[in-house]
Amino acid sequence: MNKRRDFLKTITAATCLTGINNTLLKADSGQVDEELNRAPGLTVLFQGDSITDGNRTRNKDWNHVMGHGYAYTIASKLWYEYPDKDFHFFNRGISGNRITHLADRWQIDTLDLNPDLLSILVGINDSSGFIKGDALCAPDLFEKDYRSLLNLTKERLPHIRLVLCEPFILQVGKVKDNWDAYKKDVVIRQGIVKRLAAEFQAIHIPFQSAFDKALSKAPAEYWIWDGIHPMPAGHELMSRMWIEKVGPSIGVS
Repeated sequence: MNKRRDFLKTITAATCLTGINNTLLKADSGQVDEELNRAPGLTVLFQGDSITDGNRTRNKDWNHVMGHGYAYTIASKLWYEYPDKDFHFFNRGISGNRITHLADRWQIDTLDLNPDLLSILVGINDSSGFIKGDALCAPDLFEKDYRSLLNLTKERLPHIRLVLCEPFILQVGKVKDNWDAYKKDVVIRQGIVKRLAAEFQAIHIPFQSAFDKALSKAPAEYWIWDGIHPMPAGHELMSRMWIEKVGPSIGVS
């Protein structure tokens, strides 16, 4: 229970204090000050776990700073197609993260970046943890913690636009080996994300339906190699759905 108490303390402190001590929270890079010194334009931040992380660098190497996943593909396309819009894309996904890990670093890795649009993909590590027996990863706690994080974000950044992406799986690899448990839990978390999207007037990205539909074109392992992490074609599928759903709100297609 210590980890959960720490999480709740983080949320409470961040909500109540106007000047939170950033040194107490975990930053994943030292980029913030320079990155905030930029020209006006829409700032889009991708947050999440390894699927978002995409093995990105943690330094100024812009050849790899967006990783090699869907966030990279989205940024590459929109940066190329719309240079006049002066988009700023940032990736702060970290492999292995659960909803409580996001909270641990939310001040520096999200709020301090002051994004105009925040896209979150989280939940699959919470599912894996719960399936392995970690009661702190239970769906009801996931929903409570996720809601607390969104409330904090809206309080600090009232004009922010939110994009909530649902976790997804396909019947491959370790997921296939424990399919019934994964399917039951992930469906619950998908419902939670959809519910929170409605509650916070966020754009909802139903990735599962896109992957399910893609099975008519190619088998599951073509899209997701281990049931959780997408293949290159899977990341392209995600980026296309993201742009389809989010594009109209930021003036692109």
